[in-house]
Amino acid sequence: MKLVALAAVVAALTLPAASLAAAPVLKGTDGPGFTITLTQNGKKVKTLKAGTYTFKIDDKSDIHNFHLKGPGVDKKTTVGEKATKTWKLKLKKGKYTFVCDPHKSFMKGSFTVS
Repeated sequence: MKLVALAAVVAALTLPAASLAAAPVLKGTDGPGFTITLTQNGKKVKTLKAGTYTFKIDDKSDIHNFHLKGPGVDKKTTVGEKATKTWKLKLKKGKYTFVCDPHKSFMKGSFTVS
């Protein structure tokens, strides 16, 4: 019995550190005015490394949405609804855009994943 418990402890300690770390958090916001942003630790996202991220989207207006598109990703909140959404997404190399679909000509942003 003690040997089994010891084996479980050793197995837990030998897991790669990356598997124990939480995915970095990115915060997306649209509204309440005509603004849309994506930040990490309070700074505008411009470039990221490929990997898994947690997106916390705060859709503050029922006339906007937050729409994220890029390689293998097409996620959006709903126009007509104020909501907070959480998405866990794996980002691949390439360019990503985020827009408010009804106001995409001026409510937009982008970032690159390398």
